[in-house]
Amino acid sequence: MELFDVYPLFDINIVEGKGCHVWDQNGTEYLDLYGGHAVISIGHSHPHYVEMISKQVSKLGFYSNSVINKLQQQVANRLGVISGYEDYSLFLINTGAEANENALKLASFHNGRTRIISFAKSFHGRTSLAVEATDNPKIISPINANGHTSYLELNDIEAVKVELNKKDVCAVIIEGIQGVGGIKVPNDTFLKELREICTKTETVLILDEIQSGYGRSGKFFAHQHAGIKADIVTVAKGIGNGFPMAGVLISPQFKPVYGMLGTTFGGNHLACAAALAVIDVFEKESLIENAANIGQYLIGKLKKYPQIKDVRGRGLMIGLEFEESVKELRKKLLFEQKVFTGVSGTNVIRLLPPLCLSVEEADLFLNKLENIL
Repeated sequence: MELFDVYPLFDINIVEGKGCHVWDQNGTEYLDLYGGHAVISIGHSHPHYVEMISKQVSKLGFYSNSVINKLQQQVANRLGVISGYEDYSLFLINTGAEANENALKLASFHNGRTRIISFAKSFHGRTSLAVEATDNPKIISPINANGHTSYLELNDIEAVKVELNKKDVCAVIIEGIQGVGGIKVPNDTFLKELREICTKTETVLILDEIQSGYGRSGKFFAHQHAGIKADIVTVAKGIGNGFPMAGVLISPQFKPVYGMLGTTFGGNHLACAAALAVIDVFEKESLIENAANIGQYLIGKLKKYPQIKDVRGRGLMIGLEFEESVKELRKKLLFEQKVFTGVSGTNVIRLLPPLCLSVEEADLFLNKLENIL
């Protein structure tokens, strides 16, 4: 049987990793500045992480959610404290797409509306967010879209107010920092005003922190730079450091009802062990502070390169925009300099390294980048 070929793949077989470094089957070492789409938060093969999962799998890997899984409550307690959302509830699932899907369901159950507002170049997983015809000329309609989602330009609060004042919008969903869309950062003032208009119009505010959350921006959630709280927050990626896991943080205004949401593998014993290990390492090794400090250092250095049109992002979520396509640049970084990076669109290199990245490793990347610029 052949694999269903929907991803362009590099002919590299990674078999081992440690911290911010990985090795292929031939023993070639690479610097990992991508972490599998921001999945690797505490570094590859962290010993505490390996120990926690090994201990759990030796006892029990999975049992149905029809019985109490006390590990889930431990994750909820610890996540509430470290994220600053202690009074919220947690629903555990497997992927970011699932998290956003459940968030939208909850929003619709809550206010009975069905229309969604999102933003140009946003990405919320492989879900069916599409576009609806509107009399607002600032609505952006994706090709071949239909349904009940309207896309607006990021940071255009007046366009948002026009739509929300119609009072037929169920929810606004926005990324803390756009990942696939090119590392675009919502303006702090925009987020504050968005919070205000959502409250005024009884619209649910959903913060998609799947890529930008879990300490990556230098705060636990990227939207916390603006000093706001969302009604629902979705998380995935770094929550399990590579183990499939996701969650929905839910405001006390939403009341749970038996059968409202469901999952088979969500919050399984192994995933919970992984999540608890990640929080342990975050706290012991101060990874959020490290992301802020190393990110500031890297961004400051990168802004000095005249070949780079724009450097943007926060913490260790960084976009490098060039005038030309970055396809060949990325290949040279990978095959000549042995550095993994990502891309956003055609012209942006995306950096999403493990949050344990050191100054020495940041300098190593800068040296390798200089070699090909």
